[in-house]
Amino acid sequence: MIRESDAVWPIAPETGGVLSRLSGLAVAEGRMLLGCAPSTVDIAASKLKTAQLLQAAGVSVATTETGHEWLQHKSSQPHAGTAWVIKPDDGVSCDDTVYLASVEEATVWLRNGREMSHVVQPYLPGEAISLSMLCRDGQAWLLSCNRQKITLADGRFAYRGGIVNGANEHYEILNRLAQQIAAAMPDLAGYIGVDVLLEDGVVPALTVLEINPRLTTSYAGLHAAIGVNPALLLLQMMRADKDALSRFKLPQLKQNIVEITL
Repeated sequence: MIRESDAVWPIAPETGGVLSRLSGLAVAEGRMLLGCAPSTVDIAASKLKTAQLLQAAGVSVATTETGHEWLQHKSSQPHAGTAWVIKPDDGVSCDDTVYLASVEEATVWLRNGREMSHVVQPYLPGEAISLSMLCRDGQAWLLSCNRQKITLADGRFAYRGGIVNGANEHYEILNRLAQQIAAAMPDLAGYIGVDVLLEDGVVPALTVLEINPRLTTSYAGLHAAIGVNPALLLLQMMRADKDALSRFKLPQLKQNIVEITL
């Protein structure tokens, strides 16, 4: 099918390198890839590599360690009152993502065969937000700011959908964050989703949790939310030469609220 196509827009999970391999097939066949190059997918697919790269660029991220690293030093640092979130390094959505209330619980869970495949982050307060944006050549065009519907029951997180345009009151600060991310990862290309924790305050605090180098669930409601076909915008952006890209701007977008329930 790739050989019969002019362009390829792979929709697949990062888990196990699936998205990276499909993207690599398109590149190998010389087709236009409407997404990130495999090397960029590999970085974004890893929560650890993403956190390290963004932190080096001055973007606020959740402290992220491999399970193995966390186990090596946890006993020598104070952890009283700290809860932990453990998730697969290359997982999608809330797959196998758990909340553990103590060092002891987290230690037992990791040592059950997960210390090399999973990462550990401190549990942070805040509201789950996602960004839907287009990226290319170190630039970002923010399409919508969404609220995520995430539940926590019996120590496990579950993603239940979201509200597209549900967080647009924070558009200005989230747009600045989108530009910071694009500058830090200039090879991001196509439609990109970003998961963020927003903690309210006089100046809301933003913490990036992960970057999704592919379509996200929010896309299902995006056309109705912004009043423009986002696939058209993506094609225009990706096909533009450098001069045209420097002039590329989003049209006036609507701010309709569209709820997605899984």
